[in-house]
Amino acid sequence: MKERRIVLGVSGSIAAYKAAELVRCFVRGGNDVRVIMTAGACEFINELTFRTLSRNPVGIEMFPAAAEWKPDHMSFAEFAEVLVVAPCTANVLAKAALGLSDDLLSCTILACRAPLVIAPAMNENMWKAPATQANVQTLQARGVRIVMPGSGDLACGWQGEGRLAELELIEAAVAEALDAG
Repeated sequence: MKERRIVLGVSGSIAAYKAAELVRCFVRGGNDVRVIMTAGACEFINELTFRTLSRNPVGIEMFPAAAEWKPDHMSFAEFAEVLVVAPCTANVLAKAALGLSDDLLSCTILACRAPLVIAPAMNENMWKAPATQANVQTLQARGVRIVMPGSGDLACGWQGEGRLAELELIEAAVAEALDAG
């Protein structure tokens, strides 16, 4: 990929550690990457990891002490040539589908006009729940690219569908979104 501006949203899933490698891949490609973490993501991985790998500040709080006048969610939304949420929990997926905006990531999703790529990661029962599938269909109907989860070992000890897609598939969806956008 040529140098682009990528915003990566990381939500509270055990798969958050894989997002660190995704940042490395994007940066290795010469891209300017900014990361937004939900409070749940901060339970699984440290902000310092993303700040170090992206070489940029990381957005976490909705109302931090501002270094500039513009609210963070608008800064991220305007910066993005593509907004990627990986991993995306069922909660963030539902917020995106319903237009809810109660934290920095969900506000950025709502405010952003760049292409949106979502890579869900959750337990198989959560993934297959009718509400989750309806939310996926809603987002797809709006043109959101959903990188479908893979099957295999899940963090809960189960085998099944719901694990974060392979990073190469997420990267390909981001490249496709950037080429189309």
